[in-house]
Amino acid sequence: MPASPTGSWPPRYAAGDAATTARNVLANPGLVRLGVVADLFQASEWIFLGMALYLLLQHVNGNAARAMVVLVAVGAAIVCLNDVFEYVAVRVATDASYAAAFGAAGSNALVLVLLELQHYGFLIAQIFFGLWLMPLGYLAYRSGMFPRALGVALVVAGLCYLADMLVLFLVPDFGKQVNAFLVIPPTIAETWMALYLLVKGVRLSPRDDRAPTVATGQVSVAP
Repeated sequence: MPASPTGSWPPRYAAGDAATTARNVLANPGLVRLGVVADLFQASEWIFLGMALYLLLQHVNGNAARAMVVLVAVGAAIVCLNDVFEYVAVRVATDASYAAAFGAAGSNALVLVLLELQHYGFLIAQIFFGLWLMPLGYLAYRSGMFPRALGVALVVAGLCYLADMLVLFLVPDFGKQVNAFLVIPPTIAETWMALYLLVKGVRLSPRDDRAPTVATGQVSVAP
């Protein structure tokens, strides 16, 4: 499942400091490219995860299952688009023609702008990191295939993703202070969900296999 965008691996982004940002990228171009590939893999895996969960849970509520997949698709698309900015930032930092055209300061500023687009775009993608967990939590809660507490935890995790995004945009200084606390519920819920699927699997939904039959004007239950 998607990771929080507030991390800084590989080391590259120094907010408001174009020279340091460009220097970090230039010192770690391979790591930045690896980060781009990892993000693309993560986004692809997220889509396949959403499709698998749709097949597993669509019988609970088709509308909620379809909404979950749509939210995953939109979030994954934003993540992939953001990676274009990050990859181009590496090209600008490592290609001397940009420094020759814009000057060292201009080239550094361009690297910073591209990585800021990627950084804040990832924060926008966090909307969908949170929103998709809400129908998933509802489906898990109603299905009887997972512990109901897990369904509740997934919904709470979704709300925490949204709250984290809002405070980071509206009150950035306060957002940085509470980020470490707001990422705890998503980490717990997503890890719990992954481990439950990997280790225990899903429980069969409770079903009543007895079918009502009608005989001689009376309703009886077939054994």
